[in-house]
Amino acid sequence: MPATPVYIICSPRPQVGKTLLARLLSEFLLLKNGDVAAFDVNLKEPSLLDYLPKITETADVIDTYGKMQLMDRVIVDDGLAKVIDLGFHAFDEFFKMTDEIGLLKEAARRHVAPMILLVADTDRVSARAHEMLRGQIPRINLITVDNEYVVRGELPPAMEGGRLFRLPALPGFLKTYIDRLTFSFTGYLRQEKDSSTELHQWIRRNYLAFRELELSLILQRSQVR
Repeated sequence: MPATPVYIICSPRPQVGKTLLARLLSEFLLLKNGDVAAFDVNLKEPSLLDYLPKITETADVIDTYGKMQLMDRVIVDDGLAKVIDLGFHAFDEFFKMTDEIGLLKEAARRHVAPMILLVADTDRVSARAHEMLRGQIPRINLITVDNEYVVRGELPPAMEGGRLFRLPALPGFLKTYIDRLTFSFTGYLRQEKDSSTELHQWIRRNYLAFRELELSLILQRSQVR
């Protein structure tokens, strides 16, 4: 059986599309698997909990109790995919913790596959975060997310060398539309009969990209073994 996946979506910067990606991925996993557990580690609203309250719970990594509670929930091989929407305020503390406890080794021992999706930006803070994660996270587990709505051009060369996930940009009026708390990506696919609309194609493209990401990681893990 494949390892239980844990997707950690993160950035040291606010407003880079991190929660949007967490919403998309959570809805994809819910559609594909029938269930998913999502964890919201954010300060500001709206957050993942506001969009997907039925599958999301809040978490905190500021103190030891909160950290252990979160790890006890996600580092478990129960076949249920997990998504963590990690707020920028908790970025440093979270990865300091994962380094101290040896998260990757412990996860491998428990047959869990953490995947860190770093949403990129072109500033120095993001560059330093990427460099830090490259030193801490194996290449197979670290994915740089190129949100074209944010980056609007080429990624910094240092970020181009590893695994990439490209999130295409949407026009501003569609971005406003999907930012509504009542909006559902899967619901739109089911209700919109015209599959040629830009939003329909954008959602399907991202869902297919998530599927390809899953398959590539399963293949690579089998090769490692």
